[in-house]
Amino acid sequence: MGKSTQRDDKTFSLHWGSGVIEEEAQFSTPYHVPTVQLLKFTSGEAAGSRAIRFCHYDLRGRFQRSPLIIDQKDVRSLAHALKKTPKLRKLLADLA
Repeated sequence: MGKSTQRDDKTFSLHWGSGVIEEEAQFSTPYHVPTVQLLKFTSGEAAGSRAIRFCHYDLRGRFQRSPLIIDQKDVRSLAHALKKTPKLRKLLADLA
């Protein structure tokens, strides 16, 4: 589920910058692992900024490049997972 550095930080790399996954909320379903990530850019054009990524992993832990789809019955599971991510939760509060 993402690359790891010696400190076990998950990293990411996009065309406009790379960095670390600062916070991550996940839960498992029988089909995939829905995930919301707070990306902290440390290099590239986006260095110094943060972004939210809605993504998912397959059941073997591999990142998937398809859209995140969450069943309505799983929304509470995502809300519960977000309780452990204060920075991400604060950003997402501006959505609703």
